[in-house]
Amino acid sequence: MNCTNCGTGSCNKLNVFDWLADMELPPGQKPFDIIEVRFKGSRKHFFRNPEGLDLKVGDTVAVEAMPGHDIGTVSMTGELVKLQLRSRKVKSDSRDIRIVYRLARHADIEKMDSVRSREDATMYRARTIASMLGLKMKISDVEYQGDGKKATFYYTADERVDFRELIKRLAEEFRIRVEMRQIGIRQEASRVGGIGSCGRELCCSTWLTDFKAVSTSSARYQNLSINPAKLAGQCGKLKCCLNYELDAYMEALKDIPGSDIKLQTQKGTAVHLKTDIFRRMMWYAYLDPEKKGSQFFPSDAWIAVSADRVREIIALNKKEEKPDDLVIGGFAEETREPDYTDMVGQDSLTRMDKRRKKKRKNKRRKKNPRQNQSREKNSK
Repeated sequence: MNCTNCGTGSCNKLNVFDWLADMELPPGQKPFDIIEVRFKGSRKHFFRNPEGLDLKVGDTVAVEAMPGHDIGTVSMTGELVKLQLRSRKVKSDSRDIRIVYRLARHADIEKMDSVRSREDATMYRARTIASMLGLKMKISDVEYQGDGKKATFYYTADERVDFRELIKRLAEEFRIRVEMRQIGIRQEASRVGGIGSCGRELCCSTWLTDFKAVSTSSARYQNLSINPAKLAGQCGKLKCCLNYELDAYMEALKDIPGSDIKLQTQKGTAVHLKTDIFRRMMWYAYLDPEKKGSQFFPSDAWIAVSADRVREIIALNKKEEKPDDLVIGGFAEETREPDYTDMVGQDSLTRMDKRRKKKRKNKRRKKNPRQNQSREKNSK
């Protein structure tokens, strides 16, 4: 069931590194009898191994299902399963934990492959039936059980949907037990997959398994423009990667004054325009007392001030004191831009166009020598 053609391992995104694999059990202690099994998509369940089968990660096993049996891949064994049970808040003596029947036989795998090949056709037919019934829902994926006796239909909907008639029609159409499971838009994107704006596979379809809430404040803390077209992912929600570097920005912002504080100086009142968090620089501009409301500040009116200097001015304003200017001595602090524009010697994107034009002209002259001689005579 493993695909060796994926560069990022997206087929096995739920693999867990077993850092306890090299540790030997104390004498007389039996291996833990619960294993973790992975199925299609991001579905994982715990199963008990009552017969003590010698199972390893990657083995295909037949497990108990309701009804019949299902086929999955072992994703975790040993003492690490105990920690996983604790994180999932599942008790080891729970009755909900089903059992492992045996290692999958060749006939089991062939049966599973045959029913999995019918999933796409089943999904399209189910969409047609749902539209005929006028249901406002989208069936995004279908997962057959390993023995073909049951199928789970994953769907998304904005409102509550009465799909009792749909279940009857699907059961009559395919003669299987039908289970409808509603998922979110993010879960749908993880099951479908795709390429993100960064040019790589979607995080949710490669390695991300838990979806944390993302708000526009994450973009504001990172000084990103609030543009829904750029901040939204393929699922239509805010990109999950907005939270990746948020902690670093929050840590850096602890020592930087707030942007809503106006600075009072002898020259006038200065308002905040921009902040470079990691360089600890803040840009301000003086308000024009004659203009009221929103004002436009040209680029030459921006004054670069360090975060330490801004804190000094705020402390003076609290004492009802005003410094002479935002910067000491009236000179703005130098802000050097990083020299990365000509790292590889590429000055212009059109640097090769002139050379190509000259070569074309030379080729034309060589091809037509008679025309060149007539041009020389006319010029004389």
